[in-house]
Amino acid sequence: MAPLGPAGALPTSAEPLSRSIFRKFLLMLCSLLTSLYVFYCLAERCQTLSGPVVGLSGGGEEAGAPGRGVLAGGPRELAVWPAAAQRKRLLQLQQWRRRRPPARRDNGEEAAWEEESAGLAGGPGGSGAGSSVAEAPQGTLALLLDEGSKQLPQAIIIGVKKGGTRALLEFLRVHPDVRAVGAEPHFFDRSYDKGLAWYRNEYLRAQCICRPGSYFPWTFLSSCKGRKVSRDLMPRTLDGQITMEKTPSYFVTREAPARISAMSKDTKLIVVVRDPVTRAISDYTQTLSKRPDIPTFESLTFKNRTTGLIDTSWSAIQIGIYAKHLEHWLRHFPIRQMLFVSGERLISDPAGELGRVQDFLGLKRIITDKHFYFNKTKGFPCLKKAEGSSRPHCLGKTKGRTHPEIDREVVRRLREFYRPFNLKFYQMTGHDFGWDG
Repeated sequence: MAPLGPAGALPTSAEPLSRSIFRKFLLMLCSLLTSLYVFYCLAERCQTLSGPVVGLSGGGEEAGAPGRGVLAGGPRELAVWPAAAQRKRLLQLQQWRRRRPPARRDNGEEAAWEEESAGLAGGPGGSGAGSSVAEAPQGTLALLLDEGSKQLPQAIIIGVKKGGTRALLEFLRVHPDVRAVGAEPHFFDRSYDKGLAWYRNEYLRAQCICRPGSYFPWTFLSSCKGRKVSRDLMPRTLDGQITMEKTPSYFVTREAPARISAMSKDTKLIVVVRDPVTRAISDYTQTLSKRPDIPTFESLTFKNRTTGLIDTSWSAIQIGIYAKHLEHWLRHFPIRQMLFVSGERLISDPAGELGRVQDFLGLKRIITDKHFYFNKTKGFPCLKKAEGSSRPHCLGKTKGRTHPEIDREVVRRLREFYRPFNLKFYQMTGHDFGWDG
């Protein structure tokens, strides 16, 4: 007979079962809370993690001086970098410094948490001239990431749309002495009324803002919402670097030459040009990808197809009259301050064209054949290794679209239409681009 319990009653089998379930429940609860705590700590750690540390070598060189410096992820993992690459990397690391917990404003409101945008100020390879890195005591690990200054651009890629401007900018960003704005600011055609101070310092864009500091990770993640915030537009630059931006619509904007000249008469201007017929078809292809219901290329090309009268009011046609647009620019800038890059050669010989651009900008020829490989799928060159990455880099899916089949007679008439303008353009620039051969 089973022994009696304290009250003289037989124990039930439900009691040990309940205790077992309770112990398992406690174990699961503790595991869950522990996991949440670790996850939360990691989330907080990711937001406050500092970037790689840059220090001075023990050779007695001061920061910013010629020679070689030290760039490392920590004192035990030091890697030697050339001075030019080090200067550029220092500025790219500013994005880590900017990802700091929000500060209290004067009104007590907590400032929004902002992630640094690689496409604006902190992306690979920006441009501009600024102040040098502050000197630090020998043998110490020191990096003042807020060094450098924001400059108005000394060089601008002003056109043309669908000519290859994005490819040129991405290739140039490989150069350690080029700091470029990733997005197209459209300042001199759309936002000029905001003033040069805005152009240099701020840029509004949709950005995800997170407010950390919540007690649980799910509240941290759910507080990340899209809204418009103020962003840095121009990147910080050091001595010997140049600031660049690209907005292809400037070339066809009547007011842009005078506005850029008012900013600085010494601004260097780069124009990427392409066979105007091919450019027009590429322009149409881009629009077609966004609006599949638009009329055919042939119907948009002519005001009256029977008479063969070309509709020059259509932007795809009008942009390609390069000589007409160049006349406006030459009223404000001498031809020696303008470089005309062949969009075709940028594909067939990217290193050659980049050599011309580097010479024009007064830069050492660092970007060479070794930086490129030809992507047969896309049909244009790609970077073997993009700045700040160990992987090959090609332009996105929106580049290299397959063009629709266009009536050959329409193409022939377009070539006849553009021929006199092309010849005048060759004469104005002193360069035969071979579009009429």
